Amino acid sequence: MHVYDCDECQSINSELANAILALPDAAYTQRSHFFHGRYENLYLDVERVPGLKIILDTCLEQASLLLEQAVEKLKLGFWLNIMRAGDVTTLHTHDDDDELLSAVYYVQVPDQSGVFKLHRPDGVQEIKPVAGRFMFFDPALPHEVTQHNNTVPRISLGINIGPANIS
Repeated sequence: MHVYDCDECQSINSELANAILALPDAAYTQRSHFFHGRYENLYLDVERVPGLKIILDTCLEQASLLLEQAVEKLKLGFWLNIMRAGDVTTLHTHDDDDELLSAVYYVQVPDQSGVFKLHRPDGVQEIKPVAGRFMFFDPALPHEVTQHNNTVPRISLGINIGPANIS
């Protein structure tokens, strides 16, 4: 796992959180992973929340460094995860397709937001989320998020990075 703290990203988190929480249900182009009474993954066009482009561009730049590949040879997909009081994110992996690297970026992390649990071959690593932080990890590693226990929503972006289809 690799951690990257983004000061530029941190500076827009409040604006991002407000914009994301104000989105109407119709803004989402797709919802998936309906567990425990909520959709864990909410998909939308990046243009709906312009500040997301800064986050995604930064993610692609960092992924390029970690994978030692040119940015042009990579693509990413993303989704929102909004956790409200009592929500959890179930154990899963991201190795369904051509993912080379997965990441999570934290937009808003109130107290008692639960922890990110990465299930490694040598044991479970618990990581406390921090707003403005990216965590990059192997898409094949199972991971989950423990219960969110705050009335203020926790907002994160799930991101998968794979090869661009360059001919």
